[in-house]
Amino acid sequence: MRYFITFLICVALISMSSCRKDFSTVPSFGSLEFSKDTVFLDTIFTNIGSATYNLKVYNRGNEAITIPQISLENGTTSNYRLNVDGIPGKEFNDIDILAKDSIYVFVETTIDESTISDPLYTDRILFDTGTNQQDVDLVTLVQDANFIFPDRDPITMKIDSLTIDGQATTIKGRYLLDAELTITNTKPTVIYGYAAVPANKTLTIEAGAKLYFHDNSGLIIDDKATLKVNGTLNEKVVFEGDRLEHRFNQTPGQWGAIWMRAGSKDNEVYHAQIKNGVIGILIDSIGSDTNPTLKLQNTEIYNHSNFGILARETNIEAHNVVIGSAGEASLAATIGGTYNFTHSTFANFWNNGIRQLPAVLVNNFFVYNDENGQEIIETRDLKAANFTNCIFNGNNNIEFVLDKVEGSLFNYNISNSMIQFNDVSDSYTDFAELDFTNNTNYQNIILNGFVNFRDSQKEDFIIGQDSDAINKAKTTSFSFDILGVDRTTNPDIGAYQNITFD
Repeated sequence: MRYFITFLICVALISMSSCRKDFSTVPSFGSLEFSKDTVFLDTIFTNIGSATYNLKVYNRGNEAITIPQISLENGTTSNYRLNVDGIPGKEFNDIDILAKDSIYVFVETTIDESTISDPLYTDRILFDTGTNQQDVDLVTLVQDANFIFPDRDPITMKIDSLTIDGQATTIKGRYLLDAELTITNTKPTVIYGYAAVPANKTLTIEAGAKLYFHDNSGLIIDDKATLKVNGTLNEKVVFEGDRLEHRFNQTPGQWGAIWMRAGSKDNEVYHAQIKNGVIGILIDSIGSDTNPTLKLQNTEIYNHSNFGILARETNIEAHNVVIGSAGEASLAATIGGTYNFTHSTFANFWNNGIRQLPAVLVNNFFVYNDENGQEIIETRDLKAANFTNCIFNGNNNIEFVLDKVEGSLFNYNISNSMIQFNDVSDSYTDFAELDFTNNTNYQNIILNGFVNFRDSQKEDFIIGQDSDAINKAKTTSFSFDILGVDRTTNPDIGAYQNITFD
């Protein structure tokens, strides 16, 4: 026992000595340097926590220093929270920095918009006191918003899942109430989980509205339900993720999809921007030959981790549409259907990995395994795949593929369009549907021409003065481009009329 007590005393002495500073310091003399003089926490929604931002504090001197105090100017009432060198709080004393070394200060906030007088909320981090005091500004814009949350079981506190077609699913969300079926531009709308439009109801989204989706969230337009997006040229409707920090501007996969289920009808999306999700629009409705399931006009769909539009045996009528980068295809028109696109630009310059599919894929079949594990291929009629005055381009050699399986109709026509198709490996030599010299299905095609996009890496697909698309489109009833520029005479191929780049 005596030896054991001696051992514990030694351990305690070692522990105490290890907690003491093994270096000497001098007081800070107001000569700190900072990685930035202002920390902008971008825009946050009321009562929703921000991301964590960092500030680096440097001691450029040749001696270790002690900062007597680091604090928030608004003290303990500040809405900002700090973490200084691993310690959370709002006020810190005697913080050491070795010579030629630095420490991190992390900043985050949660703000109730109703408790502040100015939506631009500010504070300062103060370093030292008196004449040696230095500071770094903190700035956050706080937005009020309408929030749509899934219901929660009052007993288990589990988030409710949707019941679709009478079957329970694992999709977190709920059906919208009648009072929620009109979304205006008075406040942003933030959606957690999937907000579903019930049968025989219409969700109307007015011009200028902004919808922000949390992770694994989106919209579901159910059987017999309808979506009307009524944006205008000057007041677009925006669909994107709820992370408003600048570094998330071009991050794909932040939210789920706008899913138009089989049986949804009369959907219209006009003057919208849909960006940074998994799938921009997933549309399963069969529709009819005469009445499109989706009318899509003057809309941009950018930067989705899987598809811009994934259409399955449906009917889409579209003009002045731009579908940019996607991890698989910009447009996949699959399992047959009816597709009519005019003056549209499909430009897939995905740079977040290897992309296996072209910018546009059209087929008339689907594949599944039966109960014996045998692969089954079933076909459906491709009643129409008509592309007029369209651009098919991207960073792959081949950006347009028609993939036909015998057994069902396969009707298509492509006219006055630019197609990037450089089959260096002769993979498509035997695809009769990709014979661009066939004047029955292809008219006035520009193969592998120079498109001259302004900045494809920033999803900016306006064409310039050197584009081969200039004056090569046929005249249609769509006499204005996506920006409202007149194209009545000498129209250009694609969604944009050309401009002169500086």
